[in-house]
Amino acid sequence: MERTPITPEGLERLQNELVQLKTVERPRNIQDIEEARAHGDLSENAEYHAAKERQGFIAGRIAELEYKVASADVIDPSTQKGDTAVFGATVVLENIDTGEEVSYQLLGPDESNIQAGKISVTSPLGKALVGKKPGDEVKVQTPGGQRHFEVVEIQ
Repeated sequence: MERTPITPEGLERLQNELVQLKTVERPRNIQDIEEARAHGDLSENAEYHAAKERQGFIAGRIAELEYKVASADVIDPSTQKGDTAVFGATVVLENIDTGEEVSYQLLGPDESNIQAGKISVTSPLGKALVGKKPGDEVKVQTPGGQRHFEVVEIQ
């Protein structure tokens, strides 16, 4: 089983969602199925079909979350020190072409959110940044073309 890096907070979010699905969503869905069955003819019962579809989604999501929790490699970013881009570090970059500065925190794939400035260490930019130090140049191929960045700071 391949281990996936995640912060303690990210693991807690996955575990909370798993508990919510198992203790609230799944029992509610079972009740919805039973209510829909009580309405009679199942072949034309839209409520029944919707509840069964939801049951499949919940079962799939529970399996996915259980796998992610089992394969989690918890890394606390506060223990990471140094001037090298590693998991948990926040990297300030300057776009060499435009002069624009951006800041990204390197996290696991389950925690990435580009709008919040969090990228996965497995993304093209994340892979290119790992191991870099301030002053290093980074070239990365993006859907919009090749981008050139300079690492300004590691936090």
